[in-house]
Amino acid sequence: MIVMKFGGTSVENEKAMRRVGEIVRGRLKQKPVVVVSAMAGITDSLVAMANSAARGALPEAFKLLRQVRQRHVNVANELLGARNSSELRAAIQQQLDALQDVLRGVAALGELSARTMDNVLATGEVLSSQMVAAGFRAMGMESVHVDSRRCVVTDGNHTKAVPLADATNEKLRQAVRPLLAAGKVPVMGGFIAATEDGVTTTLGRGGSDFSAAIVGAGLQARRIEIWTDVDGMMTTDPRICPEAQKIDVIGFDEASELAYFGAKVLHPATLIPAVEKDIPVYILNSRNPRNKGTCIRRHARPGGNFFRAIALKKGARVISVRSPRMLMAHGFLRALFEAFDRHACVADLVSTSEVSVSVTLDGARDVSGLVRDLEKLGDVSVEDKKAIVCLVGEDISGRVGVAAKVFSLMAEGNINLHMISQGASEINISFVLEERDGADAVKRLHRHFFERSNVARQKRAAAPMRDSALALMNEVSAQSGVA
Repeated sequence: MIVMKFGGTSVENEKAMRRVGEIVRGRLKQKPVVVVSAMAGITDSLVAMANSAARGALPEAFKLLRQVRQRHVNVANELLGARNSSELRAAIQQQLDALQDVLRGVAALGELSARTMDNVLATGEVLSSQMVAAGFRAMGMESVHVDSRRCVVTDGNHTKAVPLADATNEKLRQAVRPLLAAGKVPVMGGFIAATEDGVTTTLGRGGSDFSAAIVGAGLQARRIEIWTDVDGMMTTDPRICPEAQKIDVIGFDEASELAYFGAKVLHPATLIPAVEKDIPVYILNSRNPRNKGTCIRRHARPGGNFFRAIALKKGARVISVRSPRMLMAHGFLRALFEAFDRHACVADLVSTSEVSVSVTLDGARDVSGLVRDLEKLGDVSVEDKKAIVCLVGEDISGRVGVAAKVFSLMAEGNINLHMISQGASEINISFVLEERDGADAVKRLHRHFFERSNVARQKRAAAPMRDSALALMNEVSAQSGVA
């Protein structure tokens, strides 16, 4: 069996849902389990209406709710026809009536807990999965909606719950395997789950990809397909470099690094269950299903370039702690990272010297409490509006001169670097620079390591053909002369 996950833009309207249906129909022999996100834009609307209710702006929240309701009802009518959509419309109304009651409660209390937010956010995936399953049936496929909250079990860490693998795998086997054996197509909502007590949780924004990997690992899928609106992973962001090229095959470790440092095609946690079970993950385009996309495997053979891809992560903040030499002795680093742990701040890059430590983290976080704790260890400076450039490729450390070339390209562009880090995994070189220089840095690196390298390879590939053609011409000329 296989798992096919479709993102929000792949199910954004009736036309998109029918397109998904045709893609799934073409894979029926492979026993697909389908995982879907909420329709594009719905999760943002749910967040906005919950926050409005918490502020006491109930009319504003209800206005957003009416818009969400009308959009889903319209798509249901278009998908099934007004006469045949009564059952689906009733299910939609039931879900949204329940959501309306939740919003009233939030407004009355003036408080929006993480548990309540999960309850609100789950609505998007519940509705989209119900609609997609109904659409499949209308297209002649035997499809069954499976509420993910019956199958994916997590802890109680609301808005970013952690799956409990053993319990989840058992529930997936009980709920989904019999449907596959009966030739049916299960359709589940991504992103949503529940505790062992049945309380709704979510896996965090982008968690539908994670859901697909959890389901794939639990059911021992042959592969996991992530269907988006792009042809696969690219050598860099095509909005920065229109010359960016599609990556055909990439290793799990490389893809994880790229996802963490800004590649938006997939959620970084997606790969964890797949890596553990050695399940290949494919990134495919629902608007261009004939494209082979990108295959992510445990290991990928090195390509012709030094690097596989370049990622840019904007909105970074650098926190540096400088202390007298005596404080760099035993215990200093432990105290520093204990402070990060207490404030639940995740570091992206870390650079250390004899007298200082510099750490990058998300610039959107409030770090005032963290800074107060760090000031007990030394002098603290905070620098905002930074970006991280990450170059990823297998065995970079084994390639002489590659780092020197990277930094010489930055020097040629008069781009100042604030921090430099080479990952312990030896598959990335990362550095911090001013956010305004990020796009220029990526363009320079991509031009050298990808565009020029490709031209050189094409010339090398053409040389034998040219030489053969010249030899043939000389042979023909010689034969003509003899005649």
